[in-house]
Amino acid sequence: MTEDASSSAKDYKEPPPVPFIHSNELTKWSFYRAVIAEFIATLLFLYITVLTVIGYKSTTDPALNADQCGGVGILGIAWAFGGMIFVLVYCTAGISGGHINPAVTFGLFLARKLSLIRAVMYIVAQCLGAICGVGLVKALNKSLYNRYGGGANELAAGYSKGTGLGAEIIGTFVLVYTVFSATDPKRSARDSHVPVLAPLPIGFAVFMVHLATIPITGTGINPARSLGAAVIYGKEKAWDDQVYYTLIVLFV
Repeated sequence: MTEDASSSAKDYKEPPPVPFIHSNELTKWSFYRAVIAEFIATLLFLYITVLTVIGYKSTTDPALNADQCGGVGILGIAWAFGGMIFVLVYCTAGISGGHINPAVTFGLFLARKLSLIRAVMYIVAQCLGAICGVGLVKALNKSLYNRYGGGANELAAGYSKGTGLGAEIIGTFVLVYTVFSATDPKRSARDSHVPVLAPLPIGFAVFMVHLATIPITGTGINPARSLGAAVIYGKEKAWDDQVYYTLIVLFV
């Protein structure tokens, strides 16, 4: 192959924007399969991660004379969130794109990577999946769920509302920026010699952001995750602090 032919093979043409309203999607099974995939993935994500949070709190509860240095710690919780995102994005990327987050879906919609109909259905499926996932945790062990806060996100004492909102905005930006970078089709054309497994940097971004913001807001960066936990837990502070976890979508 000549040099010209080799370079032309790496040429990249920007795909046309997805139609704003792509009604033909409603007639395709692949569309509904993708919506179901987002629902199941978000359900599993919340089930595993909320169980991890509650399990950590129960093993370090001073009222039970538990070892305060025991449990998985913040590091383990961050790994649970990042690891589950890695696994679930890997499993669903070929079906739905592996969003599992309304902020990611909204960002890709603004970039004209998916239609309004698909974006709305994805977000609905993600929120319902999150509610069902947390509901399953509560159904399995209601007493521990209520005792240890239900995995709900709340602004930590000592931090202002502005700090909480800023932490969530920056954390969500890091995640969405990573998603756009890891899934950029230009990489396969320009940097074909550098293979990129997209779920890996996305999961690692979730892990790193959790390390930084768990002490501040409990880390949302996913409105479905925060909403699902607040709906099932149902306490006043968890609902009052939802503004930090829903407004971030407007800043991605």
